[in-house]
Amino acid sequence: MNHPLLEEARALQSRTVALRREIHRHPELGLDLPRTRETVLDSLAGLDLDLVLSKETSGIIATLRGERPGPSILLRGDMDALPMTEDTGLDFASEETGRMHSCGHDAHTAMLASAAALLCQRRSDLAGSVRFMFQPGEEGWGGAKIMLEEGLLAPGDELDVAFALHVRPEFPAGVIGCRTGPILAAADTVLVRIIGQGGHGSAPHDAADPIPATCEAVQAIQSFVTRRFNVFDPVVATVGRIQAGTTNNIIPESAELDITLRSLSDKSRDRLCEGIQQLIEQIAAAHGLQAEVKLKRGYPPTINHASGVAIIEKTAKALLGEHGYIEMSEPLMASEDFSYVLQQYRGAFAFLGVGAVNEKEKETAPCHSNRMMIDEDAMAIGVAMHAALAHQVLQQNNT
Repeated sequence: MNHPLLEEARALQSRTVALRREIHRHPELGLDLPRTRETVLDSLAGLDLDLVLSKETSGIIATLRGERPGPSILLRGDMDALPMTEDTGLDFASEETGRMHSCGHDAHTAMLASAAALLCQRRSDLAGSVRFMFQPGEEGWGGAKIMLEEGLLAPGDELDVAFALHVRPEFPAGVIGCRTGPILAAADTVLVRIIGQGGHGSAPHDAADPIPATCEAVQAIQSFVTRRFNVFDPVVATVGRIQAGTTNNIIPESAELDITLRSLSDKSRDRLCEGIQQLIEQIAAAHGLQAEVKLKRGYPPTINHASGVAIIEKTAKALLGEHGYIEMSEPLMASEDFSYVLQQYRGAFAFLGVGAVNEKEKETAPCHSNRMMIDEDAMAIGVAMHAALAHQVLQQNNT
C-alpha cells in the first residue's frame, strides 16, 4: 500500500536509521542516560514542540499542540539498553563494553523521534495534542512509573489515550500484533536462602544439609504451579539460579535460589507470590532448617483496553491492509513497565514485526539475545504507525 503517511515516513528513513545507529553505538543503562537524552534532544531541535525534562530521570516529554483543541494522545518510546556484550558483527555495533541495545529500544526511540518530525509537518491536521514520551529505565528500573509520579504525562489537561510499540523479531517485518486484555505478564522475583548446618560430606548425620531441601523445593515449585492454578489463567515459576557449596566433601551451611515469577492477573499474581513463599518455608521447616525468603515485586501485568486495541487494529489495517495486523491468540510472559501507564489511562501496547518477511530466509534472534538484530526497513512502518495513531485519535474531532 502507498498510504501518504507511509510515504512520508519512508522519506524520513535515512534520518530514522541514522538516529537509531547512533543510539545503538552508545547504549546506556538504567535511568540516567545523558548521552542518549542529548542525542534525542538534538533530533528534536527546531521542531514545534514543548519540551519538559524529567528531574528524576533522563526522560523527556515533547508535546505537539494541534491547530484546534481536542483530545490528548501519548506515544511512548523507551531508551535504555541491557548489560550484555553484543555479538552481531554489525558495522554500528555497540562501542560500550558490556552494553547492548538487544531489546530494540534504540529503534523505538528513533521511530518516535521521526514520528514527531512527521507530525510537526502535519500540525494543521490535528485537533488536540500529541505527547511523545521518551522514557529511560524500562529494563527493570520502572522509568515509566517514576515519570508518572512526577506528573509529566498529564500537565494541565487530562491524557485521553496512550500507546506504545515494541519491536518483535519473531513477527514478519512490518506487521502489527496486538490483543485485548493481558498482552504481557507481571514479573516478580523471589530470593531464597535455606539455612542448615555445615559439616563433613562423609557424616551428614552430624550436619543439617540444606541441599536436599533445596532440591525438593525446586520440584515442589513446579508441582505447585501445575496443580494449583487454572490453566486458563497461567503462571510461570522458573528457578534461574541454584548455588550452594564449594567442593564435594563439604556440606554447606546454606543454599540459595533465585526465582522469577510470571502471572497474567492480579489474583494469580498474589496467590503465586504468597504460595511460593509458604511452600519454601514449610519444606525447610520439614527438614529442620530455616528459610529466608525475600519477595521483590516487579512490573504488574500489561493489560490492554478493548477501546485501545480497536484503535490499533483499525489504524494498522488502514495503513497496511488487512494482512498488516495480527490478532495475537495468547500473551507473552515477558513484562513491561508501560503496564503502569495502562493502569491509569486507556490505551494499548502493540508489537511491530522486525524479523524476516519469509521465516525460512534466516533464523531470527529474539530480544535480549546477544545476536538480536532488526530489519531496519520496518522502522518506517513504525514511524507511520505512530503518526497514524495520532491522526486516528485527533482527526476524529476535526470539522
